[in-house]
Amino acid sequence: MSRRAGYRYVPHTIRRAPEGGVTYEAFCVTDGCDGESGPQDEQEAAQDWALRHTGRTGHDLFRRVVTDHARVTREG
Repeated sequence: MSRRAGYRYVPHTIRRAPEGGVTYEAFCVTDGCDGESGPQDEQEAAQDWALRHTGRTGHDLFRRVVTDHARVTREG
């Protein structure tokens, strides 16, 4: 006699976890440039890096990344 696996749906919720914090980063996307702000705790720090980088290099296009944390909890 063979056994069959049984699965049941269990609802979960995903929400931002404020205790995990938020990090901000800016990356220069000019060809050949690998400049980046590195992870910053404040949005202004990443923006200030991009402004200084533009002033030094003339590069004016950046990719901005905001990272937060999430917690998954089982409902019910």
